[in-house]
Amino acid sequence: MDFNLTVLPGDGVGPEVCRETVKMLEAVGKKYKHSFNMNYRNVGGIAIDEEGVAISAETIDLCQQGDAVLLGAVGGPKWDDPLAKVRPEDGLLLLRKELGLFANLRPVKVHNVLVDGANLKPDVIRGADFIFVRELTGGLYFGKPKRRWKKDGVRWGVDSMLYSEHEIERIVRVGFELARRRGKKLISVDKANVLESSRLWRQVAIEVGQDYPDVELEHMLVDAASMRIIQNPRYLDVLVTENTFGDILTDEASMLAGSMGMLPSASLAGVPEAGVRIFGLYEPIHGSAPRRAGLNMVNPIAMIFSAAMMLRYSFALEKEADAIETAVETVLKYGYRTYDIMSEGMTKVGTSEMGDLIAGKVLE
Repeated sequence: MDFNLTVLPGDGVGPEVCRETVKMLEAVGKKYKHSFNMNYRNVGGIAIDEEGVAISAETIDLCQQGDAVLLGAVGGPKWDDPLAKVRPEDGLLLLRKELGLFANLRPVKVHNVLVDGANLKPDVIRGADFIFVRELTGGLYFGKPKRRWKKDGVRWGVDSMLYSEHEIERIVRVGFELARRRGKKLISVDKANVLESSRLWRQVAIEVGQDYPDVELEHMLVDAASMRIIQNPRYLDVLVTENTFGDILTDEASMLAGSMGMLPSASLAGVPEAGVRIFGLYEPIHGSAPRRAGLNMVNPIAMIFSAAMMLRYSFALEKEADAIETAVETVLKYGYRTYDIMSEGMTKVGTSEMGDLIAGKVLE
């Protein structure tokens, strides 16, 4: 089968992790007789420097014409001026909005071979395997008004957490559908004791839940959820939450897996169903890590796992996705580690070496 991918390497370590992921996809294509056609474009800081915008209309058009998008990372100190009119992150936010990518899936899995090297007690985190469903095109990041101003010599700033019942209903439904295929339990995370938008969120979640009598719905305040992630992560299975809460909680949860370099994500334009191809954008949850750029040391596994999610959700290639995940597990079992997951007695490797090892296992 032939697939057309738009690859947006971006800034910092983005090009490095994309390079290893493309290497791995080429191995998948060789073994399973697929062809992945890569179209490369700029996004983020490099797009600002070379094109004057964080993402061009031409790039968005190319993304819309393809089967899926792979994205590395955006941002860096060079573009961090708070007064700048254009920021690298603007490209990512516009891309999500224009492509209708409202559902962000972020799986959190604790790999047994990494448990002893984690900062948390192995007995607490061993076996944890859950997934966040994060609303991606609403809330504080997109709500209006959003502005800064000065009055009577005092500076002000406002961001609005704005949600419609339609936005809440569609993301909560994604959560219920995933929960139905997993442990039949959904935790809806909100701040309903304080925020009006969260009270609407909870009300809509209850209403949608009537369509899923086989799934248990639990409501959890975001501060309680942040504690539960550390205290008893095995209690969790599927969590659905709004944009900002999901962004923060998933970064916290990455420490269960040992590093942000281990966690992938999929941003989808529809409800995932078995065997159904859905357009999506796939990226690691980590940032551009500019201090690590060009040093051949960053962990490419999160990006590689993101590509496995792409094969599963956008291309319905379950066997191929499983092969990638098994290859990663095998390489880790053999004791190979990048710096961020390194522990005593293991073999330290760089970005390209880790990519070579995983691609090699896929081909076996």
